[in-house]
Amino acid sequence: MARVLVTEKIAERGLELLAEAGHDVDVREGLSPDQLLDAVAGAHALVVRSQTMVSAEVLAAGTELVVVGRAGVGLDNVDVEAATDRGVMVVNAPTSNILSVAEQAMGLLLAQARNIPQAHAALVAGRWERSRWEGVELYDKVLGIVGLGRAGSFVATRAAAFGMRLLGHDPYVSAERARAMGVELRSLEEVFCESDFVTIHTPKTAETTGLVGRELLAKAKPGIRIVNTARGGIVDEDALYDALRAGTVAGAALDVFSTEPPGASPLFELENVVVTPHLGASTEEAQDKAGVSIAEQVVLALSGDFVPFAVNLAASEVSEAVRPFMPITEQLGRFFASQHERLPDRLEVECRGELAGHATGILTLCALKGLFASTAEEPVSYVNAPQVAERRGLAVEEVSAAASPFYKSLVTLRSGTHAVAGTLAGPSARPEPRIVMVDDHTLEVPPAEHMLVVHNDDRPGMIGVVGMALGIAGISISSMAVGPSADGHTALMVLSTSEPVPADLVAHLREGDGIFGIHAVSLAGPTS
Repeated sequence: MARVLVTEKIAERGLELLAEAGHDVDVREGLSPDQLLDAVAGAHALVVRSQTMVSAEVLAAGTELVVVGRAGVGLDNVDVEAATDRGVMVVNAPTSNILSVAEQAMGLLLAQARNIPQAHAALVAGRWERSRWEGVELYDKVLGIVGLGRAGSFVATRAAAFGMRLLGHDPYVSAERARAMGVELRSLEEVFCESDFVTIHTPKTAETTGLVGRELLAKAKPGIRIVNTARGGIVDEDALYDALRAGTVAGAALDVFSTEPPGASPLFELENVVVTPHLGASTEEAQDKAGVSIAEQVVLALSGDFVPFAVNLAASEVSEAVRPFMPITEQLGRFFASQHERLPDRLEVECRGELAGHATGILTLCALKGLFASTAEEPVSYVNAPQVAERRGLAVEEVSAAASPFYKSLVTLRSGTHAVAGTLAGPSARPEPRIVMVDDHTLEVPPAEHMLVVHNDDRPGMIGVVGMALGIAGISISSMAVGPSADGHTALMVLSTSEPVPADLVAHLREGDGIFGIHAVSLAGPTS
């Protein structure tokens, strides 16, 4: 049973899902930074929203952490780099609030166009100011959408219903995809030069921080109105203030700010500015979806399964054709490690057959996770396996080949000195793992917790030599496969044993006549 520390309020159904999965759900809201350091010790998962700062110090205190779950989209409060370095998975709920954010953007767009908040404030203060708060229609106006992801595409659909002409900027969206949304792609400058309204829907990164600054605003269409429901800091607030004062920008509607809460911002003094306190995701529906989504992902992470919204995992997807090969590939990684006296300089991960037609990056992570399972001093997971490989000088190469003459799908790990391959055999409903090649010797044996690999002369009596030595030591052989070499002079035995073969017995067999290589293999431990 894993302990899940929840430091902020999430949907009750999310908490129930964690408990139903057999985990100890420890809800502690309102912790101070010092209290968080104490509480995270011994936790296997940490679930937060936007207020809990998951710093490198917090991650170091959570020595047993497997996953950090952010019930929302942004990760400004999570040190993702430190988590990755420690092998801690970071997951979020990127689709939970998309619809709510899109609707908030539309609400602010209308509020800015029709001066709704200003007119409301005047009327409740006793002033009837119809002419002062005259607005503009959305119909036949040009809306520029910066960022055409899920939120941007939802805004496009809704704005089109108002009869707006849509321009967009997103370097990661094709012209064909944009046309399907009814959006004409433009450069960022062109969007600001041609649009009556611009709405921001990009993530906050080093590249997008300050994206809407003085230079861009100076080139904007006179009278442009700007809406930002994405992240504070994408729009330079000082530059926006000056543009609003100068009349270059006719109005702005902001749900997000560089610093939150923003305090006494000069923007609040301007009558042509509409502001809300980061309400984009603040709907009952969005909060329920975020809590449930993050709980589902934490459960997957704690069970060792693939997590679709892991932000620091070097594999974007796992198809149903690839998923069954994850455990056998991790076992191949453990087997591969046992073949080597020290870490090899390179690892080639080859996927043949039907596997080659799918994204197999996760299998490389499985192989690395297995390879480092018993050799690395630090915990190794899907998350930090590539970083561990880089630090230890292991060059990793992924190879795909459609042809697989003997097997429907085959995974092979290879270095300059050793190789091992595996596949799945039997009915598709319940396939069973098989090791089918070791050092280019063809054989077939199921992976087992304890195994012995013996390279020997291909002559009568060699199986008896090994079998007798194991029998004298009281070690039973569960299964065995023998593969001759292509030239017929050498052979290879792979045996499954009832218990680990002691190092002194391995050394004794290595000295025997006709045996020129022997390795004890351990596949013990959890796999994917």
